[in-house]
Amino acid sequence: MAPASIGNKDAEAPFIAFAALAYPEVDLIVHPQCWEVDGHFAGSDARRAAAFLEFANDPGFDAIWFLRGGYGSNRILPLVMPHLGPAARHKTYLGYSDMGFLLGALYAARIGRPVHGPMASDIRRKGGDATIARSLGWLARGDRQGLEPGLDGRPAAAFNLSILGALIGTPYLPDLTDHVLMVEEVSEPMYNIDRLLFHMGHATQLKGIAGVRLGGVTAVQPNEPEWGDSLDVMIRRCCGDLGVPYLGRADIGHTQGNRVVPFGIV
Repeated sequence: MAPASIGNKDAEAPFIAFAALAYPEVDLIVHPQCWEVDGHFAGSDARRAAAFLEFANDPGFDAIWFLRGGYGSNRILPLVMPHLGPAARHKTYLGYSDMGFLLGALYAARIGRPVHGPMASDIRRKGGDATIARSLGWLARGDRQGLEPGLDGRPAAAFNLSILGALIGTPYLPDLTDHVLMVEEVSEPMYNIDRLLFHMGHATQLKGIAGVRLGGVTAVQPNEPEWGDSLDVMIRRCCGDLGVPYLGRADIGHTQGNRVVPFGIV
């Protein structure tokens, strides 16, 4: 299994030691691109695309576990999606946050098994060993203990709300008809969360979903003046606009408690 995303070698190395001790059956290979820096990104667009394709098209890897959130993953979609070969179709791809761009595009193209869940860098969270164990357990052993507990047999998908909004209107948004859609957000003021929920609630590409669940909304930025609506009011209004039921909260988000959500049916 191989992470292939953004990182700093000294900061991220603990996940390697943890995996070696807790999951000795996993041969965890880190692409050198993960440690590169090019301005805001872990290498240029071309470099990141080439690294992803190298591992995705290598039949020697069973899964790609993304290292970090993947700023700029949207920019490599046109560079990678047309070039994924047969080996890429048999892999699991696991991450969240900005990696939702790639997870969504893969699911839209029915390539591999996209999964929303903790990434390698989450080892740095308080209790981070338990956090990344959910992903490693699912990848290595099919361990269901780390799955989001509300999965009910219906197809599901999970996205950061900002990433979902950016995917709407593009060919990279998968068909989510009959899916339970879970969304989460981080580091946004409430007025922008309201905008994002408006966009989601009126997106024609989402009209066939089965319902919505709300994950963590964390590190909310100050709103001046103070925002009036609660999250509960806002998400219910969004669901009303979509004409679908609000199905309650979900254990996903930029938190230690982030759970694993395979796209589709588990």
